[in-house]
Amino acid sequence: MTKAEILKKEILRQHRSVRQFALEMGIPYSTLVTALERGIEGMAYGTVIKMCDKLSLNPVDFSSLERDTSLGAQLLENRVMQYYVKLNQSGRDKVLVLMDDFTQIDKYKVKGKKRKVDEV
Repeated sequence: MTKAEILKKEILRQHRSVRQFALEMGIPYSTLVTALERGIEGMAYGTVIKMCDKLSLNPVDFSSLERDTSLGAQLLENRVMQYYVKLNQSGRDKVLVLMDDFTQIDKYKVKGKKRKVDEV
């Protein structure tokens, strides 16, 4: 399935029509239809990113993102993990200890919604 096909499928799953989605995004309907038929490679990168964010799709491979995670949060998590995997075991252990310490301090705790975190 091409990226354009994935995008169209997700648009129709989440919205009443492609036209409605185009209106919500502020994209000319004809531009969106052309991109979905011929491929999105010619679309502005920023537009594709905004559409992926609206549809909760990863802009790299168009896989579904968790519904309760914004694209920005997902990208931040990926950035943190990119730094983490560059560390040796001693560095990884130190980061985990620091993170555990910070989660015990009210000043650094997330207010409101609790996130479930898998233990390492």
